[in-house]
Amino acid sequence: MSREKSHRQFQRACAVIPGGVNSPARAFGGVGGDPLVMERGEGPHLIDIDGNRLIDYVGSWGPHILGHRHPAVVAAVQRALDCGTSFGAPTVLETELAELVIEAVPSIERVRMVNSGTEATMSAIRVARGFTGRDVIIKFAGCYHGHVDSLLVKAGSAATTLGVPSSPGVPRGCTADTICLEYNDLQQVADTFAARGDEIAGVILEPVVGNMGVVLPLPGFLEGLQALCRKHGALLIFDEVMTGFRVAFGGAQERFGIRPDLTTLGKILGGGIPAGAYGGRADVMNCVSPVGPVYQAGTLSGNPLAMACGLATLRTLQETNPYARLERETQRLVAGLADAAQAAGLPHSTAQIGSMFTLFFTGEKVTDYASASGSDTQRFARYFWGMIDRGVYLPCSQFEANFVSTAHRPADIDATIAAARDVLLGISEGG
Repeated sequence: MSREKSHRQFQRACAVIPGGVNSPARAFGGVGGDPLVMERGEGPHLIDIDGNRLIDYVGSWGPHILGHRHPAVVAAVQRALDCGTSFGAPTVLETELAELVIEAVPSIERVRMVNSGTEATMSAIRVARGFTGRDVIIKFAGCYHGHVDSLLVKAGSAATTLGVPSSPGVPRGCTADTICLEYNDLQQVADTFAARGDEIAGVILEPVVGNMGVVLPLPGFLEGLQALCRKHGALLIFDEVMTGFRVAFGGAQERFGIRPDLTTLGKILGGGIPAGAYGGRADVMNCVSPVGPVYQAGTLSGNPLAMACGLATLRTLQETNPYARLERETQRLVAGLADAAQAAGLPHSTAQIGSMFTLFFTGEKVTDYASASGSDTQRFARYFWGMIDRGVYLPCSQFEANFVSTAHRPADIDATIAAARDVLLGISEGG
């Protein structure tokens, strides 16, 4: 497989863009080598500038649940473009998308459109603090909520780290009111509430984690968080930027039967054009300007192209209801990958929900950041490049979710499993 054009274009980009990429997730830092430079997408495939056709399990990091260039989505965006790109004034499209979100997501009574998942989580945190009059936020190690200063905190070597920024440029003061706990450790949350319950504005988490690989909540964890928040007057915030409209039409909260106080959305909401949203209980959302005192604004929020793209995507999902088939095909793929790793004698574990999945290169069940971190990242890098060479495009990190789309056909799943058998056997024989 030739990658010469991608190599040249990446070197060109490095001269003008930090690291040659506009998001670190694209930099191939976890696998080595240069990223592929893409030219176009077609259904379940990506085609790079060298002409290599790849079965795509990245899906633009989640938005393309319908695959690339779905006809209904393309037509809707073209219609919107004929009218203009942005007006800085209300449009019917943003109200229609808001109505559809409220219809789909069980807990949302009011919703505000923004431009990204990062904006959504940043705004939800501000609303939680404004509504409760408290400052402290609990988050969980391995849950990524965008590059918001107050949420760029990791667990470190201790079970709990308070107020330690994960990035230079984030003042310690910005994270002083952030408490980082271990995902799936309900007792740790209960102890923290017992000690500081009257200071805690909210708990934010990915109900199913996608940003350390796919990690599912243990039975009772989400229910326990909700009970603790209600007991102490804090807000429960579900970051469903990744799981929203993905694990079910109503997101993880529909699937697990939990109604958070606030929800953040993105990715599929915009169908591939940048968009995000945050919403929740009417009394909480009525704190947001211009109705209430909590200020949040965005010049391009609710822009017509993103709203049209998102509407077409959600309406297609609503009309076709592909979730049962997506789950079956994803389960079949994950079983095939696990069988291939087992046959190769490689320590592994898998996680899957809906059309999200991860093959971890560790024999330990992954339930939190510590167990995810035990994965063999060098082995994953060999797996990644082996799959590229066989025409399969995976996320370029062990610690990312993979996505199946409605455009993936059984033959694509079969080809992926066959490729994995070859690659994993080669890794095993190579030591």
